[in-house]
Amino acid sequence: MAHIVILGAGIGGMPMAYEMKELARKEDIVTVISDSESFQFTPSNPWAGVKWRIRSDITFPIAPYLEKKDIHFIPQGAKRLHPDKNQIELVNGQVVDYDYLVIATGPKLAFDEIPGLGPEGHTHSVCNIDHAEKSGQQWDGFCAAPGPIVVGAVQGASCYGPAYEYAFIMETDLRKRKIRDKVPMTFVTAEPYIGHLGLGGVGDSKGMMESMLRERNIKWICNAKVTKVEAGKMFVTELNDDGSVKKEHELPFAYSMMLPAFKGIDAVFGIEGLTNPRGFIIADPYQRNPKYKNIFSVGVCVAIPPVEVTPVPTGTPKTGYMIESMVTATAHNIRSLLDGKEPDEKASWNAICLADFGDSGAAFVALPQIPPRNVNWFKEGKWVHYAKIAFEKYFIRKMKKGSTEPFYEKYVLGTMGLKKLK
Repeated sequence: MAHIVILGAGIGGMPMAYEMKELARKEDIVTVISDSESFQFTPSNPWAGVKWRIRSDITFPIAPYLEKKDIHFIPQGAKRLHPDKNQIELVNGQVVDYDYLVIATGPKLAFDEIPGLGPEGHTHSVCNIDHAEKSGQQWDGFCAAPGPIVVGAVQGASCYGPAYEYAFIMETDLRKRKIRDKVPMTFVTAEPYIGHLGLGGVGDSKGMMESMLRERNIKWICNAKVTKVEAGKMFVTELNDDGSVKKEHELPFAYSMMLPAFKGIDAVFGIEGLTNPRGFIIADPYQRNPKYKNIFSVGVCVAIPPVEVTPVPTGTPKTGYMIESMVTATAHNIRSLLDGKEPDEKASWNAICLADFGDSGAAFVALPQIPPRNVNWFKEGKWVHYAKIAFEKYFIRKMKKGSTEPFYEKYVLGTMGLKKLK
């Protein structure tokens, strides 16, 4: 009998639990540990930021659905991982032993790296439902007394899609309220150019995203380093391509949402051989840590180097398709180890994304995610808006059913007409 523990119950952790349970032997025990009792569909958070969704639309309790699959659940945060002892110390003092561990925690949000950044400072966030809900609660007040908006992603951020989504969703909502003319908008990003996305661009993402911003009268600043945020004012240093200072900006705002940089969670940060200097989990091509060979990782917590050097640091995103592939590979590789074999399944690090822009949207396919690519495809249209809505409903239903079918392969590539791009 083996005890397989999954740390985290989000977009990576929940599918990991289901797939691992399906592939494990009858006598093996699968346990999920999470600091939240609810699953949240993170891609819907930009909608929650303008109250197009409420918490109950995009969350559900974890325990009942795991119990149906005979998966144990411990609703506690991890205080510290002790890999030399094969133990996880929880915040309530409990110690959990494991034979195999899958880290699927997602990131720590590094608001503290910039003075005044974040919900405890002067900007909003849509990184989790708590932050998005707070953003939504203040959105109506802002619309009653509109002013400038500054939105985007700071240096070191690695997930740019939600920043673009929230900018366009806010813009759409302002037009619906007929107050768009009262709200100057500026998009501030660490990307070297619009549409870089932490991926070196995908297809004609640069030209198309610039065009969409121009059509919606949203100004932008790239190669931007946010130095500090004060009440109603953001200080931004814009760099040239050679890293020299191009211009210093003081941007007034009445409302701001800036995505932060990510780090590894405190429970694993600084464990030599397990994490890189930012606290992300080091993994080999089989999702296994090279030092602690009974530890695997999936999702945003995995250490992936930037696709290229940029004047302002930009991270590499981990999209849903990549995470799904990591999960499947990890489950099969742990089963191989249980059978006395060596891991042989590799994740296909491909990127597929549906980004909603309120009344339109953009979809891209990058195969593989890190260039050069076999497929480099980017399209814009109203169909993406409706596809994202269907995506949300399908994925939540899939998680409640405990389904292990390949969602992106079957639904996104197939149903959305992208199957030929595989």
